[in-house]
Amino acid sequence: MNTTLTDEPRQFRAPQTMTPYELGDSLARLVWESFTDFISQEDVETPLADLSTLYDDDRTNRRTAEEALIFFMWAHTRAVQMAFLGRTPEARIREGLDALHGAVFEDMVENGTQKSQLPLFEQHVSARYAEYHQAADQPGNKLGQAVARHILDGVVRDTTAAAIQERAVAVAKPLKDFLEEVELIRA
Repeated sequence: MNTTLTDEPRQFRAPQTMTPYELGDSLARLVWESFTDFISQEDVETPLADLSTLYDDDRTNRRTAEEALIFFMWAHTRAVQMAFLGRTPEARIREGLDALHGAVFEDMVENGTQKSQLPLFEQHVSARYAEYHQAADQPGNKLGQAVARHILDGVVRDTTAAAIQERAVAVAKPLKDFLEEVELIRA
């Protein structure tokens, strides 16, 4: 059927199935979009006033960027786990998450990170994930406080911790809801 400009626009149809590679590739793009919005401070839904002072010094800026990237990787990972655990084999979920991390690490190398630095960064990611998972399971703004402490390297205002907690929910919840309608299939 040929369509014209006067035809009704086609509605977006979410995929019903995804392979672990497709999931990882899609998630990597979402991580980079979230990260870019955060670093460029374009996401005005949850302004983080404390961050504006961090961009004055390159060393602090690099640490902030690294910590923000880890946070967004974690938030997307958490959404995947919440969406698929209990209904998809854990090995397949792990395969999708490995594809996500592999794609992000590959992008980092393509954009100037020394490949020899990746093992150290992976250890850093693993430590943060453990801390963030534990904090996310606690009541209150524990997750926001943990993330903000690393991003800001020190004492954190409650408003900043709350804003980061909101950011985690804003990233993870819609993704989880979307993925609950998707079946993760073998490649």
